[in-house]
Amino acid sequence: MFGLGTQELLIILLIAFFIFGGKKLPEIGAGLGKGLRAFKQGLKDMDNEVKETGQEEKKQVSSDHEPQTQSSAHVEEKAS
Repeated sequence: MFGLGTQELLIILLIAFFIFGGKKLPEIGAGLGKGLRAFKQGLKDMDNEVKETGQEEKKQVSSDHEPQTQSSAHVEEKAS
């Protein structure tokens, strides 16, 4: 994990404990957790939107390039 060993992580946690205190650490952790959850949900929503847009474009392109059948060409000739 980022090249950090167990000892380095313990030192970082101890420094955070001394700076913020025992009461603030759970609040900070909860805030970080909520922020990460919201970020992941935003990424998932954006990914779904991109996929939906791509599918809609594929449908539109396939319907625009649909080959004419004999019956539709015959109807167009009669209409002229």
